[in-house]
Amino acid sequence: MILPGPRVLATITPSGNTVVEAVTQAMLRAQPDVLPIFSRIAVHGAVDRFPDRYDLDGMLGAAELLSHAKPDVIVWNGSKGGIIGLDHDRDLVARITAATGVPATTSALVLEARLKARGPTRLGLITPYADAYQARLLDAFAGRGWVVSAESHLGLTDNLSYAAMPLERLRAQCEAVAPHCDVLLGWCTNCPVAALGPEVAGRPLWDATALGVEGGLALIPPPSAAG
Repeated sequence: MILPGPRVLATITPSGNTVVEAVTQAMLRAQPDVLPIFSRIAVHGAVDRFPDRYDLDGMLGAAELLSHAKPDVIVWNGSKGGIIGLDHDRDLVARITAATGVPATTSALVLEARLKARGPTRLGLITPYADAYQARLLDAFAGRGWVVSAESHLGLTDNLSYAAMPLERLRAQCEAVAPHCDVLLGWCTNCPVAALGPEVAGRPLWDATALGVEGGLALIPPPSAAG
């Protein structure tokens, strides 16, 4: 289908990710005038070649390719900023915009804004990660004042295994921590938590992938103001 003059939401996603594109497309079904396009950077398997920073050459290369389609926004739909620090995300979006002229955001920056808008919030953190990575993530959240009152992680390391988690296993994680938190947070963009819906066990469910899409949409001009 060819859309006449669509608004364009461009997304950078890890190469081993099989969730971001599906979630983005599903969320945009109700907005047929917004066209999703995607580019990938090399992140796969169990080893991150850049554990404490972004591969800026890869990121900016992906952003440049997306810019050829004249998108309205470029989103890094990845959860890594949650662990390496939001200054990396702020630097990344500044570099993307400087290089392409396109507004940009990330899943982690959208989470930060959501928490600021909501006020004090006890998070129930749901991830597929192994013990060491989860501990590092918890430390990073605490370091910026984000309160995690309960958590559940699955002990996995390979990002394809994250995407293969059955929804009932993810629902069980949510149900286990829901009584102890205000908001459930699924924090891995290659884990299909968004498929559980906006609420589980009486708690709002925020998902890293969905947050990235919502943040991108918020930066796209309304139809009357577009192009």
